[in-house]
Amino acid sequence: MARQPARSALTGTRIRERRVLAGIRQAELARKVGISPSYLNLIEHNRRRVGPELVEGLARALGVDVAALSEGAERALLDALQDAAAADAGVEGGATAFGTPYPELEGTEEFIGRFPGWAGLLAAQQRRLEAMERKLVELTDRMTHDPHLSATVHEVLSAASSVRSIATILNESADIDTAWQSRFHANLDEDSQRLAEGAQALVRYLEAASDAETALASPQEELEAWLARQQFHVAALETPRPPPLADLIAGQVELASDSARALALRHLERARADAEALPLARMQAAIAAHGADPAQLATALAVEPDRLFRRLAALPADTPGLPPVGLVVCDGSGTLVFRRPLGGFGFPRFGAACPLWPLYQALAQPLMPLRRRLAVAGRGPQGFAAFAYCRPLHPAGFELPQVLEATMLIMPESGSAPGEAAVAAGPEPLIVGATCRICPRAACPARREPSILAQEF
Repeated sequence: MARQPARSALTGTRIRERRVLAGIRQAELARKVGISPSYLNLIEHNRRRVGPELVEGLARALGVDVAALSEGAERALLDALQDAAAADAGVEGGATAFGTPYPELEGTEEFIGRFPGWAGLLAAQQRRLEAMERKLVELTDRMTHDPHLSATVHEVLSAASSVRSIATILNESADIDTAWQSRFHANLDEDSQRLAEGAQALVRYLEAASDAETALASPQEELEAWLARQQFHVAALETPRPPPLADLIAGQVELASDSARALALRHLERARADAEALPLARMQAAIAAHGADPAQLATALAVEPDRLFRRLAALPADTPGLPPVGLVVCDGSGTLVFRRPLGGFGFPRFGAACPLWPLYQALAQPLMPLRRRLAVAGRGPQGFAAFAYCRPLHPAGFELPQVLEATMLIMPESGSAPGEAAVAAGPEPLIVGATCRICPRAACPARREPSILAQEF
């Protein structure tokens, strides 16, 4: 379901509010724009639609932006309510979870105007649901794939089972030999102590999980946390003579392990090579001239798609014309080896991602650039453009097997980046998820396991 465009049902209300705020009489404003006061009165009471030329004239007379009259401050509310409607109705049907049809989207703006408090409440609840869903993804991934958590739970259950078995023997056997009884008591003491220590370790670990910095469970997460603090842009690499790479990672609190520092060095070496091949000034000029469409940029810059994807994801966040981007890289096994998150498009923390991602399709088609329109199941009408490319590597020479690496760049379809019309054009979006376990899509040909969000689970 596509997001509805902004409508002008409340344009008159906004005109009246701006006029009163500016202290201009209705007759005076009507004279400035060349209409009668009675016609302006009908407009201000939303009884007459107002054309774009008249809106522009009224905006000039009131000294405000056209968007302040045509969209207003409730644009965010309108988007949030439409997201809530789409999320409840899902992406594969025409009814909500309660069997009722889609909400009346044509009356959404009127609803906001008449009941702003209720509209704000619904929008806040939608944001809260989205935050809870993100937390559910994180916790589910952790419970399913975190080896430390799994081992700790197993230790607690094993100790509890042993204590119960010994207690049963002691309770049901009245004539146990003294030596055996002493041995059972000693075992009971050891197992109960093991149970207590395991439970304490589990509690400490779960409490630590509430702190994002102390919950880093792998070198890859340490690297990504360090890059996230810099918004994935290492400014020192853009200088003509970058400092030694070891100096850039020295003393960084996120890079706590030797493995994480080794990954950081490898990442910086590649990022430095990308920056030398595509300097910041050249990238900014290309985006200004050709827009943010990676297909056009790759042609204009005569560069490999995967290098361009990495470079776009490493540019400063305030680069003119560049929308928010996400990046994910996998090896030939499909394991995600790098993630730069993008709001609204979830990446699993552990385990395998959605098999429908173009990232995995690119693995089967090396050196073939792919572009797909995507929508995330259960996340509302927001669309994404995904660009994927797989490159065969031969780090040990041509005599040994090649190593595959696939890269996928994700960009939101909505925005004002130049060249965006070319990005957004195409067939209906492919519905994907983050990973099967938390994907609400009911009928998916690539599903590996039931979703915990599914009603039948």
